[in-house]
Amino acid sequence: MYIFLKYINYTFNVPLDSRHARFYGCDHLPKQAGNREDRRPMGRLDHCYNIADLREVAKSRLPKGVFEYIDKGTEDQISLDNNRATLNATKLLNKILVDVSDVQLDAQILGAKSAMPLVIAPTGIAGLTWHEGEFELAKAAGRAGVPFTLATGSNTPMEKVAQESGARAWFQLYMWREKELSYELVRRAAKAGFETLVWTVDIGHGANREHNARNGFSQPYKLNARSIVDMLKHPEWLATMMGRYVMGGRMPEHVNYPEKYQMRMTGGGKRAAGHATAMRADRVSWEDVDRLRDIWPGKLIIKGVMRVDDAQMAVERGADAIVVSNHGGRNMDSAPATIAVLPKIVAHVGDKVDVIVDSGVRRGSDIVKCLALGAKAVLAGRATLYGVAAGGQPGAEKALAILKDEMKRTMAYVGLQRVEDIDQDIIWRQD
Repeated sequence: MYIFLKYINYTFNVPLDSRHARFYGCDHLPKQAGNREDRRPMGRLDHCYNIADLREVAKSRLPKGVFEYIDKGTEDQISLDNNRATLNATKLLNKILVDVSDVQLDAQILGAKSAMPLVIAPTGIAGLTWHEGEFELAKAAGRAGVPFTLATGSNTPMEKVAQESGARAWFQLYMWREKELSYELVRRAAKAGFETLVWTVDIGHGANREHNARNGFSQPYKLNARSIVDMLKHPEWLATMMGRYVMGGRMPEHVNYPEKYQMRMTGGGKRAAGHATAMRADRVSWEDVDRLRDIWPGKLIIKGVMRVDDAQMAVERGADAIVVSNHGGRNMDSAPATIAVLPKIVAHVGDKVDVIVDSGVRRGSDIVKCLALGAKAVLAGRATLYGVAAGGQPGAEKALAILKDEMKRTMAYVGLQRVEDIDQDIIWRQD
């Protein structure tokens, strides 16, 4: 492996030609493409003008199995496509001859100031898109002044994220079948300094992501004929991501799993056996919210709410916020778009808790639409994950900067200068 990685490193020191253009997400390379500086992350990011551009760079850089794991939904992609289609179908009314000289995006999220009404969502595979990808995302969030949510399945120690990233740190929890193991993680997160706990509740019996089987992709990422060929077709990823783990003397691991289930994200080892079953907590109830409320000292969010009665129950059980979420179209393929169910949920509980929404945000205008329909903020997952996959921390910062600029421009078009003034008046409704 060492010799192979050294060979890959050598190949990246030779001049590039047009065959490498896809690494840059554009149709041609700069004239000085052979210059080492142009091959750094910022070189390719300069040619990215929106989240779709970042997605294309990520697609060219990542093995197909890794990329489709983060990019696709489940089964026929109905819920995934519907999230975007419904956001696209939601139209805004521009307002003219008003002062928009001082548009500000500052927002209050769970009682604390954020530079914009956005939180980076938990994405457990970030560490397979970029070396220590979760930490890169967290640092980008800290620089941008927005909260970051660390996934249970991440490979960066929670203590490092909470204490060294500079971000408002939230921790996402999956409930394990052995619930006491989950409570251990909760206590560990509290000790590390996380301010908010996000319990993701919409996992059921796992997702039917057929594309993973077709690509030979699994969690943990196992070596097989398809995955090996896939990796060899993406030497930059192999060298700059996997190679850095190898050179550092370790492979990416699920370091935030309970100790008995900690394992490598690649290969898994003996502890991989049975971990999927152990994580499938299919015997949960509202009493588990009570238990978390007892042991967690900070803010508590329930993520995966799609019904009014569930939202009301979350309020009764003491949740500080809820996330209206269909898991980005990654779990139940028949789920409606979150923006379609959001207004009714807000009407019933929006005066009692912060209502956050996710699933499908790709433009700053999407954020404005969500806020106009009652959300206090959005969770963005794929958008910033494409960024970190394209260029590490600079790529994630680029994604956040794009969304911020688009949101600011949209607010000016609808004639508003402050986030708190966004309401349903700007939504166009066909008579």
